[in-house]
Amino acid sequence: MRTLADAKSLPARDRHIVARLIDALPEAVIVVDASDRVVAVNAPALTLFPALRPDLLLARGLRAPDVLDAIMRARASGHAERATWLDRVPVERFFELHVAAMEGPSGSATMILTLRDLSEARRVERMRVDFVANASHELRTPLASLLGFVETLQGPARDDVGARVKFLGIMREQARRMTRLVDDLLSLSRIEQNLHLLPQSPVDLVSIVRHIADTLTPMAQENNVLLKVEAPASVIVGGDRDELLRVVENLVENAIKYGASDSLCANRQVDITLVAQERQCVLNVSDYGPGIAPEHLPRLTERFYRVDAGQSRAKGGTGLGLAIVKHIVARHRGRLGIESQPGQGATFSVTFPLQAS
Repeated sequence: MRTLADAKSLPARDRHIVARLIDALPEAVIVVDASDRVVAVNAPALTLFPALRPDLLLARGLRAPDVLDAIMRARASGHAERATWLDRVPVERFFELHVAAMEGPSGSATMILTLRDLSEARRVERMRVDFVANASHELRTPLASLLGFVETLQGPARDDVGARVKFLGIMREQARRMTRLVDDLLSLSRIEQNLHLLPQSPVDLVSIVRHIADTLTPMAQENNVLLKVEAPASVIVGGDRDELLRVVENLVENAIKYGASDSLCANRQVDITLVAQERQCVLNVSDYGPGIAPEHLPRLTERFYRVDAGQSRAKGGTGLGLAIVKHIVARHRGRLGIESQPGQGATFSVTFPLQAS
């Protein structure tokens, strides 16, 4: 908890009482004086907004115009006000705000702000809507295929050995497709649950890049694709090794399947480069395939969004790979960039902060 040592609009005794009071509350609470300077902040509020400090104008530590408007309305009307706002930095968070005037023991008027983080509730609701709208659609086709083949094997093809072998192979592929979809949905859910927790374990990104290149070499060879890796001896970042493996694997696998292996691609090569800079490192995965039209680029990381749905499903894609990449990169406080032009390939860039030595 922090209190203002020299707030002129609130006596010292009142400041102490206010600070003790809000420190006992479980929700985030901020108290400001008549000039909108911070008087007291309890621990939950400091966790959400560590930039707040004594005698700081609220607008400097909490850059949210909706909050300032709600304070202004509450001060003008004398009634409590409610507001909601979306904070996009460093990760997306959704808050509900309650603002009310509070008269101190010595008659001084202050404003008390109670904040509730609704990010998790909103995420769960969004996941529910996405699952109903998209996952059910993705599952409907393989389930219908399985049901149709089962009925056929129980009926007309009961004694047809050739048909049974063929249909069972198709059923196995459809079941695998559903398994991949469920696995990706579960992975996305786990990543989103930990989105606000910054992983700190030291991880050598070079070893991950080389491991993924070795693992995906057989797939590349099957598609007549050459993987080329350029990286320094070591690049240490703070992160979750399994999640970083997932990022590199998804980007390289996509470059092989949807870029370099295209029949019209003259240069069947995927370049994987890792460059260490002063405070960050940049991972680039580039192919020389057909590229991506500009209208698709802003939506590539949306759940279930596909440039070519038929090609994606045919190659085992679930439509969740880049959404998983985006969330992992966000959790590691990194940046994901996509550059592409039709006929000139595509480059996916990921920037991670280096771990402080």
